[in-house]
Amino acid sequence: QVQLVESGGGLVQAGDSLSLSCAASGRTFSTSTMGWFRQAPGKEREFVAGISWSGGRTNYADSVKGRFTISRDNAKNTVYLQMNSLKPEDTAVYYCAARQGRYYSSIAAPDWYDYWGQGTQVTVSS
Repeated sequence: QVQLVESGGGLVQAGDSLSLSCAASGRTFSTSTMGWFRQAPGKEREFVAGISWSGGRTNYADSVKGRFTISRDNAKNTVYLQMNSLKPEDTAVYYCAARQGRYYSSIAAPDWYDYWGQGTQVTVSS
């Protein structure tokens, strides 16, 4: 069983930066693919960024490419999402997710993941 706990959300102004963290329990973090998703009110959960177990591969949604950076520290069992140049349309609950095993094929698909955190709210005012 893996538990994921997100932190770092908050209220910021457009153009500001925010850094999210997701701490994972368990001994399988270093062999798990990790993803960040977000869900705005009335919308479906959407892929934001993903990173392979080693950190050697990353993917981003077009809407955040060039502004967000995903990274991980396997020694700390933590994955990060650095968000720069935030826009009001980035407002959502942000979730991290874990897929155990060295897989990468469907990193953008919510149903592909095994475990989810409880989410952290990010609100960007204009």
